[in-house]
Amino acid sequence: MGHVTSADGTRIAYSRVGSGPPLIIVDGALCHRAFGPAGQLAEALAPHFTVHTYDRRGRGDSGDTGPYDVAREVEDIAALIGEAGGRAHLFGMSSGGTLVAEAVHRGVPVDRFAVYESPMIVDGTRAPMRADFPARVERAVAEGRRGDAVKLFMDYVGTPKIVTAVMRVTPPWKKLTAVAHTLPNDLAVVGEFQRGTPPPVDRWAGAKAPGLVIAGGKSPDYLRNAQAALARALPDAELKVLDGQTHMVKARVTAPVLVEFFTR
Repeated sequence: MGHVTSADGTRIAYSRVGSGPPLIIVDGALCHRAFGPAGQLAEALAPHFTVHTYDRRGRGDSGDTGPYDVAREVEDIAALIGEAGGRAHLFGMSSGGTLVAEAVHRGVPVDRFAVYESPMIVDGTRAPMRADFPARVERAVAEGRRGDAVKLFMDYVGTPKIVTAVMRVTPPWKKLTAVAHTLPNDLAVVGEFQRGTPPPVDRWAGAKAPGLVIAGGKSPDYLRNAQAALARALPDAELKVLDGQTHMVKARVTAPVLVEFFTR
């Protein structure tokens, strides 16, 4: 475990495991080193890479400096790459995948990068995000209603209401609400891609490194269509569909795909 200092002075906490070329994992919404898929994935990848997991700003043991800007999170990734030796592979899940694509587009030094189901809405297979939705989440956070903020988010991403109701009385709910204040950050990362239209063809023109975009074969049409659109928009990317998989990243399935791609 350790810390790096980002460009704006924010301390970013990270863990490192394994040996080999450096690989940095970027979490999606509500996840951090102690909660979410990154830990198991890091262990599965450790025989092949020096894997860095970290707490995105505002989560876990990392600091936070306002106001929020996506550029600050890109700088966090750049600081981690610097700590890792100056170049690295990147893998991002969900909104973390969107952030990875943005970081590569903005020129962080990477060898290869992979994205697991960037949560975009690029066609009519799902209704676009309502214009007032980010403000509703932010208001719930500002008023101290963290549970309401998490519920709003889970309803939006399609979690069955019965599942959300059960989760509210289980231990993981406390971990979700502990980082609920960072939900507006994730909405800032993905908001421009949730409008029901394809991204501009040159949106990620700066992402020159080889990329892999991964979709789950059992994910909803809108997510699978979005990954196809992202793979087309990135200058040097390929699409991989994992049969039988959903938006939930499973280390035993995802790790071999990443190993094959990152070790070419």
